Parts: sequence; structure tokens; C-alpha cells
Amino acid sequence: GSLVAAVLAHSGRLDKEHLGARVGRLSRRGEVCTMINKKYSEFLPSMQSAEDLVAQVEGLASNIDLLKAGIENEVQRDLNVAVAEFTELKQQLERDTLVLSVLKKLQEFDTTIKECNSALLEKQYVPAAQQLQKARSSLRSLEARRGFELKILKALGTELTVQTQNMIYHLGEEWQKLIVWKLPPSKGSSSLEAVVLSELHLHTVPPQDEDTAVPPVAAVLQALAVLGELPSKLKDFGQLLLQYILKPLISHPSLEPVPEEQPDVFILRFRSQELALDESSPMEVFDKIKLVFEVLHKYLLNVPVEQPGEGRKEGRVTLAELLGELIWEELSDCLIHDCLVNSIPTNSSKLEQYKEVIESTEEFEKALKKMQFLKEDTTALLKYACNVDSHFANKKCQDVIMAARSLMTSEIHNTVKITPDSSIALPELPDPGSGDHLKMHSPLQNGTVDLGGEGRLSPFTLCLPTCRISCSVQQLVELAYHTLLEATASTDLCCVQLFDCVRNIFQLFYEVVPTYHRENLQKLPQLAAIHHNNCMYIAHHLLTLGHQFRYRGTSVLSNGAATFVDMVPGFRRLGMECFLAQMRVQKGEILERLSSARNFSNMDDEENYCAANKAIKQVLHQLRRLGSVWQDVLPVNVYCKAMGALLNTALAEIVTRIAALEDISAEDADRLYSLCRIMVEEGPQVFTPLLEEDKNKKYQEEVPVYVHKWMTFKELMIILQANLQEIVDQWADGKGPLAEEFSAAEVKSLIRALFQNTERRAAALARIK
Repeated sequence: GSLVAAVLAHSGRLDKEHLGARVGRLSRRGEVCTMINKKYSEFLPSMQSAEDLVAQVEGLASNIDLLKAGIENEVQRDLNVAVAEFTELKQQLERDTLVLSVLKKLQEFDTTIKECNSALLEKQYVPAAQQLQKARSSLRSLEARRGFELKILKALGTELTVQTQNMIYHLGEEWQKLIVWKLPPSKGSSSLEAVVLSELHLHTVPPQDEDTAVPPVAAVLQALAVLGELPSKLKDFGQLLLQYILKPLISHPSLEPVPEEQPDVFILRFRSQELALDESSPMEVFDKIKLVFEVLHKYLLNVPVEQPGEGRKEGRVTLAELLGELIWEELSDCLIHDCLVNSIPTNSSKLEQYKEVIESTEEFEKALKKMQFLKEDTTALLKYACNVDSHFANKKCQDVIMAARSLMTSEIHNTVKITPDSSIALPELPDPGSGDHLKMHSPLQNGTVDLGGEGRLSPFTLCLPTCRISCSVQQLVELAYHTLLEATASTDLCCVQLFDCVRNIFQLFYEVVPTYHRENLQKLPQLAAIHHNNCMYIAHHLLTLGHQFRYRGTSVLSNGAATFVDMVPGFRRLGMECFLAQMRVQKGEILERLSSARNFSNMDDEENYCAANKAIKQVLHQLRRLGSVWQDVLPVNVYCKAMGALLNTALAEIVTRIAALEDISAEDADRLYSLCRIMVEEGPQVFTPLLEEDKNKKYQEEVPVYVHKWMTFKELMIILQANLQEIVDQWADGKGPLAEEFSAAEVKSLIRALFQNTERRAAALARIK
């Protein structure tokens, strides 16, 4: 205050009012300072305590640093030492534990081996086998430890193998005591004589005076099951059962099982009936097989055994079930192929009787399932038996195809004569019934056909001409008719199969016959002619074969698709190609023989004349031989056309060669005329289509109809003997008979060769134009 007053007084500029205001402001500032002082006095202890806390923290931090340094320098070192010691102790513990477990397993192995030996000595096979399996488990556990291989394990494995084989040996001996086969000396034979000498002895009940001599069958079987040897024993037993009992009972109808029961053994023997059928019915076979299984089930197969790891209910299964799994597939196949297949009817009328076989098959399967030999879902036999329609069709088709193949590979030359009015041994087709369809009677109908007007066709219009065909082909066509007739009385499925089978028959003929008989068809003219007739005969029946069965039986054949017409051109072509090939061969031989005639030149030379004469006679001989082998074989019209074509070949070749000669002397002309006269006189004689000689004259007189060069040849003979004027008259300014057979150039050439160059010849040549 004094300071303020001094300042104000010194300045001299402050008045009282102004001074009062200033004093007031200073007073308020003093109050503020007083508040600050008060707050400071309150804050000071807190600050002091905070400073104390900081000092404590700094001390604590210093202590921590000292402690950390101590840990790092002393404790950490001790801790590392402790951890290393702990790890070493832990590893030592693991090694000791492992060694201990190995020693325990070795002890277990040794104990089980000893117990196995003890049980084996007492013939307690099941405990012995179980101990043996425990020993095997212990050894596997030891062998499974990686990095811990012991040399002793190899010795233990050897010991286990020895003990196992020893056990199997003892069980095998007991098995052989239980099941004794007495087989014939020639093992492996399943003939009737060998089977009759075979016996099966089952010692499944211990003898009354030796209770321990033979252990119970269940113990032996269970021990074998534990060791895993039961399947192999059963497999061997099953194969012997199949070979010496089951299969012979199926394949030998005369064989019968004869069971014999004694106090300590059951014996199964066999006997052969002297009077027996060639084939056993399925019912008889099923009864025999069922009898065998019933006695086997009673004395052996009803034993239950435990099969470890099989996943069966309660882990137990009977011996019958195990044996069934091993042999049923083979047994069922044998029953099907050697029994049921033979019982399939070959005629649809017998299908109704097959129901007895189906019922018997069902009862047979039920009996085997009751004995647990079969599983409940096994129905192979019944399915096969119930599918009789398909099997009937398959068997029928197979039999038909086999019969057809046999006919196709038989001899062609065994023939039968076919005439338009001959009666063909074909089945009498049934009445198609009422309706608007046409009524079919038989493949070959006799009588005239009414055309609706005055004109009537001959009764033989649509028939084959008289000829000879192979007996086998006639039988083949009959087989086709009978098969189609069978199809009309069958089910739709069977009908389709049989229809396809008939088509396959003819397709097989088309493929097999030309190949199988190729050599004979090429070499033998008669067989070529018969084959031609065969093909035409088949084609003739194929035209109407499908139509005849169209309105009969099932609707499968009535839809218009059941036809054979599409095969007709192929068969006609097959027959014609074979016969034409033979014709080409014969024509080649004729031309080859005529080639030795020395071109018919210089006939005044005796040697040339003899050669030409020989060639002519050889050709005629060839034609006579062909005429004889084709006689009564080919249809008359085909015969005449074939012989006419061959004779025409010879005549055309002779005409060509003579017309090509440049110089023909009078002597040459006479000799050529004599040679031609031989052909004219003897040529018609080769036309002998019929066996009756007097009936062949008609065809011999008609030779010019079938030999196109006949008149040409006759005109050539006239030229060889005529003079110039006669030749000119025959020409008749290009309107005569000579002009119809020869051209002007050919006639002029012959005139120049026959006549010398004179004015008369020149005049004659001038008129030939």
C-alpha cells in the first residue's frame, strides 16, 4: 500500500477518485491471491506425497534392475541346468517304459507259447489256438515298434511259425480222423465206375469205448477257424464233395446215394442201377442232392463256429453256410448246364409240363436255405427255371442252328427230285381263323387260279420246274417251316427269337455253303448245277414263307415285318453266280480244245486235219459229258440254255477261225465241210435233258432256238460247198439267208479265200454289197 501511495504521490497525476478505483482493483487482486495461497496450501501435501511416491518407484525400479541382473546371472543358469536334467530324466523314463513294455510283451509271448503247448498236449485245441493267436498278436506289436529292432524277434517269429505248423498238423490229423474219404486208386476220375467205389466216412461222434480218442468236431473246427485254416480245409472237402458225390449224381442218372448209420460213424456209399434213363429229371437230381446235404447237415454241417472279423451276427456261422459260399456257385452252374438245360422242352406244347420242374426247384432251394447252406437272397436256380420261355427259345434256336449247320455241311450230291405236282413234306399249317384275312393252306397249292375272268392260269404257274435239289436243302426248308410253326404257338418273346433264328438259318446257308463246298463247286459241274437248284428252291420258298405265317399265332408276325422277301435276290444271285462261274470254266475248256485245231488252216495236210478232227471230237465229248451230269438235274429250260450257250461257243469259235482264213483250197473246203457236218450231226445229240431218250428228240430239234450261231454255222457249210452263183443267190442282194448271218465283208473274204481271181469272182464280189 505504501508502495502504491508513493508511486501515486510521485506522479502527481492521480486524483482521489482515480486512486480509489485503483485501490478497489488491487483489493480484489488481493482476494484472488488469498484464494491461490489457500489452494496452494491444499495442493502442497498432495505434491509432496506424489514426490514421495516417485522416490519409492525409482527405488523399486532400482531393485528390479538388481533382481533382473541377479536372475540373468545366477537363476537363469540354474534353470537351464534344471531343464536339461528334467529332459534327460524324461527320456530315461520313456526308455525304461518302452523296455518294460517290450519285456511285458516278451513275457506274454513266452507265457502264451507255454500255455499253448500245455493245451495242445491235453488236446484242448481251441484254447491252444487262442493262445497261439495271442502270441501272434504280441509278436506283431513288437514288430510294429519303429527304431526298436531286436534280433530276438526273428527267433520268436520262427518259434511262432513252428508252433503254428505243429498245431495245424495236429488239427489236420484230427480232421482226417473225423472225415475219411475212401477213393478209388485212380484219383481224379469222376467216371461211374470210380464213383461207385467211393465212400465218405464221418466220425463225428466219439466211439463209446474211447471217449478221448477223437475230440468233438466243434473243437477241431473252431480251432481251425481261429487259425484261419478252416476255409482251406472246407475248400478241399468241397472239391472232393463236388467231384465224387454231387457232380456224379447230376451227370449219372443211374447213380444213387446209399446212407448207412452206425454207432460211431456215418457212411455214405453209392450204387448204380442197371436200368436207368439216359437223363435224370431235375426232380430226381434235386432229391438225391438234398439227401446228401441232409445227412451232411446232420452229422457235420450244423456245427457253429466263430469267424473273427467276418461281421456276421453274433460272430457265429454254421459250417453249412461256409461250405455253401465255397461250392454253391460251381454246383449251381453244374445243375443248370447238366440238368436244367436238358429238361428245357424242345416243343412249346410241353412248356406247361415244365411247371413241375419250377416247383421242384423252389422246394430244393427252400430246403438248402433251411439248412443254412444258401443265403435267403440266393435264387440262381429258381430264376433260371422260371425263365423257361427264354431258355426254351434259346435251346430251340441252338438246336435249330446246329441241325441247319449239319445239313449245310452234308454232301450235296444226295438229291431228291422236285416236280410241280410233287408233295413236299412240310407241316400242315393251322387254319388262321375267322376274319377278312386270306386263308393259307400250304406252301405249294395245286389247282388253277381264277383271275376273275375267262382266263385261267396253269396250276403250275407259280411252281418250281422239275429239277433235282439236295436232300439236305429240302430238309433245311422243312426245318424252317417247322420252326416258324413252333413260333406261332409261342409267346411274343419266343416268337421273335425263333423268327430271327429262321432268318439266321438262311443267312448261315448264304455264308457257309459257298465256302465249305467251294472246291467241289468249282471242280464238279453237277454239284454246281445242284447248288444252283438249291438256291432257287430256297428263294422260291422265301417269297411266301413270311406271308404264310402272317396271320397265325402272335401279333408279332402280323405287323408285316416278318418277311423273307429281302433275302430272295441274294439267293438267286448266289445260285446264278456259282453256275455262271462253272459255265465260264466249261467255255474256257472248249476254247482251249479248239485252240489245238491249228486255226483250221491247210486241211489238205493230214496232220492238221487230224488235229482239227480231234479238237472237234473232244468238244463234243465234253458237251456229252456235261449233258449226262446235268441230265435230270437242271430244269429243262436251264439245261437247254446252258448246253446251247456252250455249243454256241464252239460253233462261234469255228466260224470265226474259218472266216479268218485267207486261202481255202477245194480239198480244204471239203475237209472243213466234213468237220462242220460232224458238229451239225452230233451237236444236237448232246441235248438230253430227260432220262427218257424218246422225249429228248423234241429238244434236239429245237437246237436252233438255243444256239444263236446255228444258222450262221449252217450258212458257212453252204458257202464251203457252193459255187459263186449259189453264193450270190444266197445273198440275194442283201435280203437272203446268207445276208442275215454274215456281213458283206465276211462273205467277200470267204469268196476270195475259196475262189481264184477271175472275172466271174470279180462279178460275184461286185454283187455282194
